[in-house]
Amino acid sequence: MGTRLLVFVVLCGAFASTGRTASHPQIPIWNARSIEGACARALSNARAQVAVLEKLPLPQAAAGRVFRSWDRLQILLEDTQGPVEVLTNMSPDPATRAAGEACLLKINEFSTELLQNEGIYARFQRAAPADNIDRKLNQDVVEAFEDTGVVLPPEKRARMKAILQRLEEVRQAFARNIRDNKTRLAFSAEETKGLPASYLERARRDDKGNFLLGFEYPEYEPFMANAENEEARRRYHIAFSNRGTPQNLDLLGETARLRREIAGLYGLPSYANFATRRRMVQNPETVHRFLDEVKGKVREIERREIDELRAFKAERLGKSLQEVTLNRWDVPFYQEQLKKARYNVDQEALRVYFPTDASVAWVFAVSGEMYGVKFVPAKAPLWHPSVRYYDVIDGATGEFLSGIYLDLFPREGKYSHAAAFGVRSASLLAKRTPISVLVANFDRKGLNHRELETLLHEFGHILHGVLSRTRYASHGGTNVERDFVEAPSQMYEEWGRKEEPLRLIRRYCSGCPEVDEALVKRLRAAHSFGRGIQYGRQHLYASYDMALFGEREVDPMQEWIRMESETPVGHVSGTQFPGTFEHIVGGYGAGYYGYMWSEVLALDMLSAYGKNLMNPAVGKRFRELILARGGQRPAGEMVHEFLGRDPSPKAFFEEITGQRGG
Repeated sequence: MGTRLLVFVVLCGAFASTGRTASHPQIPIWNARSIEGACARALSNARAQVAVLEKLPLPQAAAGRVFRSWDRLQILLEDTQGPVEVLTNMSPDPATRAAGEACLLKINEFSTELLQNEGIYARFQRAAPADNIDRKLNQDVVEAFEDTGVVLPPEKRARMKAILQRLEEVRQAFARNIRDNKTRLAFSAEETKGLPASYLERARRDDKGNFLLGFEYPEYEPFMANAENEEARRRYHIAFSNRGTPQNLDLLGETARLRREIAGLYGLPSYANFATRRRMVQNPETVHRFLDEVKGKVREIERREIDELRAFKAERLGKSLQEVTLNRWDVPFYQEQLKKARYNVDQEALRVYFPTDASVAWVFAVSGEMYGVKFVPAKAPLWHPSVRYYDVIDGATGEFLSGIYLDLFPREGKYSHAAAFGVRSASLLAKRTPISVLVANFDRKGLNHRELETLLHEFGHILHGVLSRTRYASHGGTNVERDFVEAPSQMYEEWGRKEEPLRLIRRYCSGCPEVDEALVKRLRAAHSFGRGIQYGRQHLYASYDMALFGEREVDPMQEWIRMESETPVGHVSGTQFPGTFEHIVGGYGAGYYGYMWSEVLALDMLSAYGKNLMNPAVGKRFRELILARGGQRPAGEMVHEFLGRDPSPKAFFEEITGQRGG
């Protein structure tokens, strides 16, 4: 949406600090009162800047003056919005989080007013861009104005403003209901059989000795993959699927209605038409063709894998196949057990290979070698003692490039997923350096292989932000088409699947077992099993998203039940997954397909590295042609230049069918 042009959040090693104090811009650690003051000052100053730009005589609306003024205005807003978004999602203080939400609503309202300002819109239309970067900025800003209602009649424009404000309120409430859910389920010792001792040692207990488990990923995922008690898994699965509470279903329904109304204001048949016309796909029909192709590739593989797991369950229970049903809460458990038996891959046992601190140090080292940078720990104000800050320094020149924060471990009231927050965007025009924040909810002692891939994925977003060298803040980092934004981070996951980079982890953990060729082969084989299940699920999520925001009005829960019931495992009565589907209430509405669309580009771009992922010459090209440019060129053009050809989906379809080689 146009109102999100200002800051884009994408829906994290030594942790030892040094005596060095960074002298570069950092995130201010505001409390509730400080946020209120900062928000008021930013909006007052922003309105003053808008007034000056409005008064610029149209004959004097040269691109240089208009674009510089716009860049200053974006920076002014971002200097408050960026830190406030971090504190709203990560501050341990509920009052600070609440003040942050209130501030973001005010900024959202101002942003809508700005992007409905006919005077400034007219000045952008009058400005004559000097080059392609200016032309891209002009196009992006004009489209943001038009998508926010500046071209609508006054009555419709006012309605658009009200809708956008309500959508932001709904987004915040939806996220808050998940983030602040403090429910903990009690499980007896018998119900936790199969879980590693290290997991149980960390778990909370009640006065009866029961284990108290909540909805944080380091608690939920290992339980579902290892707990032998099926009834315990069923109970946990249903509770986890309902953690958004019934309110979120109402909020999701309201989101769909409001977005349908937006489409109607523009005379478009659906919100999917409205959203996709600014993306790589350009229209919903392209999305549906892509999803149909994915379904054609994975549906039979998914059925075959489910049949294998059902047979494996029957064998484990000593029952005939006819006596056994594979339920949704069985899938992660029997997948994990089958991978242990078939490939000798135990995700919990892998944590000794990938201690968390060593894994972070390794990601720093690999990124440094690939992209010619150094990550230097420095002192900075922090919103929680477990957070760490690093300066990013150019290895060749010693120049300060940017700053990053890592907030890696779960705690009450914190954002519950993994994400990269682009707090501060680059602007060469303003000599402005970027800042990004990596947020995750990892085990403090060690990562399993899936979590290592998550660390690489989010660090890919971080690199996209902090290595950005864009002329304008509006183009910095991940401010790219929504269906391209995941590509650099998905590509980076591959460094966690190849022997050469993985062997380097031992440099940062002398006592760790060696990641050798045999282990990497087993990891890749285990990775390939379950592709049908994984991409069948991704297809369902993307198809549901397109249905919810498509031409036909549907009831969110009933449509989910209908669609999930058609999958090989079916729907679990009593679960309400849509109430937890935060992505599509935020920026991924009519855009969840973008995860797979981006992966097509990610896996194809890997071909430039050949058999050597640790090739710094290719890394340098990727940094210069993709990461540094942010959104100042269309994604399709950048990918074509990097590859030297049009992209191909071949590697993606080999990946999702488990056919892609090492």
